[in-house]
Amino acid sequence: MWDFEIGRSVSIMIRTWPFIVFRMIVYFGITLAYIMATGTGASVGYGVGHISTDPDGPLSFALWGGVVGFGVVSIAVYWIREYILYVVKAGHIAVMVHLIDGRDVPDGQNQIAYAKQVVTERFAEANILFVVDQLVKGAIRAITGLLGGIAAFLPIPGLSGLVSFINTVIRLSLTYVDEIILGYNIRINSSSPFETARQGVVLYAQNGKTMVKNAVWLAIIMWAVSFVIFLLMLAPAAAILFMMPGQLAGWAFVLAIVFAWAFKAAFIEPFAIACLMQVYFKTIAGQVPDPAWDARLAEASSKFRELKDKALASFGGSRWGTAGATR
Repeated sequence: MWDFEIGRSVSIMIRTWPFIVFRMIVYFGITLAYIMATGTGASVGYGVGHISTDPDGPLSFALWGGVVGFGVVSIAVYWIREYILYVVKAGHIAVMVHLIDGRDVPDGQNQIAYAKQVVTERFAEANILFVVDQLVKGAIRAITGLLGGIAAFLPIPGLSGLVSFINTVIRLSLTYVDEIILGYNIRINSSSPFETARQGVVLYAQNGKTMVKNAVWLAIIMWAVSFVIFLLMLAPAAAILFMMPGQLAGWAFVLAIVFAWAFKAAFIEPFAIACLMQVYFKTIAGQVPDPAWDARLAEASSKFRELKDKALASFGGSRWGTAGATR
């Protein structure tokens, strides 16, 4: 059915526990900030709204206060998005890549410092990694269509509704492709992140059927696990609802959902990335990027063309170099 080893991915998660805790703190903190800022803004707005002669004034002001609070946190998250990608995501991926290759990595808090050093060697500045990530995300959107959508997997005529649904599942399953390409970028030790990202996208596309098949299976597994986690978090929330009726009970219920989301972002997502990187590295072993796929992607995606232009303008970008070489 699938080509990844679940046990191996779980082992990688256990060995990278400092990043699991780190991710938990970051994502849990961001979500709590949204809840607190929105709630505080709504409370302040509700209080200020009493100066209005309109009977609906407090509710209206509360709504706008909540929107302002949500917006303030969104701006803050926007400004730290490069830091999250550079340190939290890229750092964790760097350690996972080394573990997949059988290389030793430090334990404890030194693991985070070690990962930051590895990422810095590949991407001197956070904004370079961010630009590469955004271009790869844009280029990936074209892959599903180029693969022929669901027709490549389930050529059943007369089932347009089912085909549309499964194509949606396939698109959602491509969520972590940019992280896989980032892992390839770290693994290949290239002097040009744009060129290596270009190579990685082409290699993914030319092995699209294998990668998408595994991504769909993994998406199903993740949705099932996420649903179970959500149900488990509802149990303590229901108990708090029973013991603490009123507004506090509502907040407890929201916090239970927040914890479930944080757990998903901290553990399930890196688990999925570890699984897909296993498949990707094994599948592309000994391959080189296909110029035909490079041309098809360039024709279908403006983001890939931009990535290609930056690759050609960078050192070594005029040639394929050592794409597909694996250790």
